[in-house]
Amino acid sequence: MNAAISARRALLRLELADALRSRWVLFTAATYVLVFGAFVWLGLRESRVLGFTGLSRVVLNVSNAVVIVLPLVALVSTNQGIVRARGTGLFELLLAQPVKREDWLFSAVASRLAVIVGPLVVLLVATLVAGWVTGERSLAPLVGRTLLVVSSLTFAFVGVGFFVSSAARTTERATVYALVTWLGASVLHDFGLIGVLLRWRLSPAAVFGLAAANPVEAARIAILSGVDPDLSVLGPVGFWLANALGPRLALAVGVGWPLLLGTLALALARRNLARSDLVG
Repeated sequence: MNAAISARRALLRLELADALRSRWVLFTAATYVLVFGAFVWLGLRESRVLGFTGLSRVVLNVSNAVVIVLPLVALVSTNQGIVRARGTGLFELLLAQPVKREDWLFSAVASRLAVIVGPLVVLLVATLVAGWVTGERSLAPLVGRTLLVVSSLTFAFVGVGFFVSSAARTTERATVYALVTWLGASVLHDFGLIGVLLRWRLSPAAVFGLAAANPVEAARIAILSGVDPDLSVLGPVGFWLANALGPRLALAVGVGWPLLLGTLALALARRNLARSDLVG
């Protein structure tokens, strides 16, 4: 047991050092800073006419943008992990060491989660501190809800990314699979759902089920329900959600479904990793 923990710690330090060397932390931090900066700037411009909308409005808008950007960042940072390690001989080196394949997978997943979620945690905590300084003390529930939802969403797409990497034979195929996955989750699903609604009249429960099947939409609904418990912006579906589920169950779906999806994807990636030849 102690040997396994020591191996995972050593591999985790190795993966984090590799992430820092490849400047993934800087890339994710710069992406979040640009998104935050854009919405803060837009909020300040709007305040000249309508009055400052507050940091809670900024956090809400940023959250809706992050749930679109974050899956792409997670997929890009993970889809090359297994297939590239197989091709570069990293696995051949690891097989000569007293470590297991799942130890490497655990360290790789943990390092990617730290690199992707870490900068966002820093920015949201800084926003929370700024809210306390400016007298806006109602940010804590929204920031906590946002961190919980985006962390589960990150875990889902990190798992999907490693599954894609374990199933792809080449790095090029892994990249294509990752981009198709992101397009399906962020764009194609919405178009498909709109097409279904234009063709058939569905009950609000069916619409919610089709929408929540996409973890990105489930995360967006979970964040929105914390700000607008009535979900009036969603029309009849929002009225059904507010009365049938409520904010707590909407949060449970928005967190639980991505966690389940990520767990299943990582289980499949682990199976593929255990069955495949690790020497490319």
